Amino acid sequence: MIIKNKLTIAFLALGSFFQINAQEGESVTESTETKKEKVINFMAVGDIMLGTTFPNASYLPAKGVYPFKDVQNVFEKADVLFGNLEGTLTDTGKNAKRCKDPSKCYSFKSPQAFGNHFKKAGFDVVSIANNHIGDFGSIGIKNTIKTLDDLGIENAGVLSKPITTFEKDGVKYGFIAFAPNKDCLKLNNVSKGIQLVKSLNNKVDIVIVSFHGGAEGTKHKNITRKTEYFYGENRGNVHSFAHKMIDAGADLILGHGPHVPRAIEVYKGKFIAYSMGNFATYKRFSMSGSKAYSPIFELKLKENGDFIDGKIHSALQTKTRYPFIDASEKAYKEIKTLTLQDFPENKIKFNDNGVIELK
Repeated sequence: MIIKNKLTIAFLALGSFFQINAQEGESVTESTETKKEKVINFMAVGDIMLGTTFPNASYLPAKGVYPFKDVQNVFEKADVLFGNLEGTLTDTGKNAKRCKDPSKCYSFKSPQAFGNHFKKAGFDVVSIANNHIGDFGSIGIKNTIKTLDDLGIENAGVLSKPITTFEKDGVKYGFIAFAPNKDCLKLNNVSKGIQLVKSLNNKVDIVIVSFHGGAEGTKHKNITRKTEYFYGENRGNVHSFAHKMIDAGADLILGHGPHVPRAIEVYKGKFIAYSMGNFATYKRFSMSGSKAYSPIFELKLKENGDFIDGKIHSALQTKTRYPFIDASEKAYKEIKTLTLQDFPENKIKFNDNGVIELK
């Protein structure tokens, strides 16, 4: 009888032990399952030139106009917001381009105070690697960088500042920008680019690569997968460049320069926009055809930079009106058409209302 009681007690004790550990195991499992992976809502737009004092002040908007008023509600959804600053933010400096007729000389000198528009809009990082950053010489470049730095807006892409890193909401980002132009980190020096991306990849969670490349205009909408030239200038093989940057460790590729939207692609789980087109380019840019299309890319990314899904918000602009939402979705439809033409093998599914996802 005593033995039986001891055995009973032993079995009860073992039962309690296994029950407690099972419950602990369940709580650990539940904790693991309920812990959600961080999703980053990354937004990006193309070329921005908000107005210029060169050749004269007639190329500035009316005083008090806020350029992003009609798209601000979209921007507010972004965890990180990117754009390409096409030109300078400087109050000083002489035009560095040779032109007999200033009215036909496309040099962009936006007032430094316009930097506040970028801040108000919520831009976190901008590329300054393009063919207009040197329009007003070294002082123009210095003033642009200082203006952005003073506002807390990350920027990179010139020889004096090819790379920047920053942290937001616990995620570390590395940003590097390329262009084929003399003041910039060279797009066509691919081996150097690979080296820099690999180095950056060891220091941050997500590497963002921006490039200003590809031939310009509505005659050059498609990705040729070959080296592109425009007025004799080597504008790079953007397809090869994008793939090699991802092979080296880049997580997101943001292209601009052709002034029209181009195809998109997902390669090795990473998103590529080959050209985001014009976005907010006041007066001095042609707005014919798809040059007026101003897409806003909203991309859901994993914390390792992998693309989950997204949405392309379609906006339009005119020469004297900043971007506004386009209910007819011209930009989205254009990008869909070009993607299906250029990358029939692509794994992107185009849904209603601008939504994109993996097949």
